[in-house]
Amino acid sequence: MQQSPSILYASNLKKSYGTVEAIKGINLNIQGSGVYAILGQNGAGKTSLIKCALGLEKITSGTLQVIGSAPGTLQAKRQIGVILQDSDLPDLLTVKEQITLFASYYPTPFSVEKTIEMCALEDFADKRYKKLSGGQKRRAQFALAIVGNPQLIFLDEPTTGLDIEARRNLWAVIRDFAKQGKTIVLTTHYLEEAENLADRIMIMNSGIIVADASPSEIQKQSKGSVIRCETSTSYEVLQKLTGVSSVSISGRFSEIHSTDVNQSLSEMLSLDPNLKDLTVNQPKLEDVFGRLSQGVK
Repeated sequence: MQQSPSILYASNLKKSYGTVEAIKGINLNIQGSGVYAILGQNGAGKTSLIKCALGLEKITSGTLQVIGSAPGTLQAKRQIGVILQDSDLPDLLTVKEQITLFASYYPTPFSVEKTIEMCALEDFADKRYKKLSGGQKRRAQFALAIVGNPQLIFLDEPTTGLDIEARRNLWAVIRDFAKQGKTIVLTTHYLEEAENLADRIMIMNSGIIVADASPSEIQKQSKGSVIRCETSTSYEVLQKLTGVSSVSISGRFSEIHSTDVNQSLSEMLSLDPNLKDLTVNQPKLEDVFGRLSQGVK
């Protein structure tokens, strides 16, 4: 079977700002359509990677290609849409005027009317940008990212400032774009967003990729179970139980991560027969993200 061409390809990619290494020799190969989420704490290198892919920052060394072209070339730009984390638009143009302007930059854009409909902008399409709320501005920015009918869309924290309903509406548009054969690369701090949207998740920590797999496969990388209960047993004692790798206490609840859940529970019950509100679950993406983004494997 013929392999799909690379949409975003990096080999030993490095990016430094003076003496600070933002990206430390990563390898990446995104092929075909779908939603690809990049997770990581502030400073992990997510935004630097996107800026390099857009040609806004020059790479220090290695290889980086976007849809077979060098970043920042006209050929690449005509196939890319983007929302950056910190971006703004001319205050005095209406949303509809902004969309019309951006559509003119692309060879085969969506119509202005279709874009407004897809992004549910009808209620404020004729408002000047400066009159919009923060959430409305973010939705207008998303419309500009997709109006060109691009093959690749970069979304850097796309739902910041949106309420729950607007966020879910945006998720629906993103899913629909993936079904149309588009490739969406997004960064997000919302783990729920990654779980709901992503076909593949990459976790970055200090400039390197520490995980790259489907959401379910990433969850499997954190072996064991999570025990949650109310117990009188102290933090120090819980840490010493068989199989326990980490303990956290929030309010009246203790949360114990164990690779030998049966033995851990047996010892806990012998120490505190009256423990209550006991649940045992497989780790969630949030648990795995916390461990991997801190370099704990």
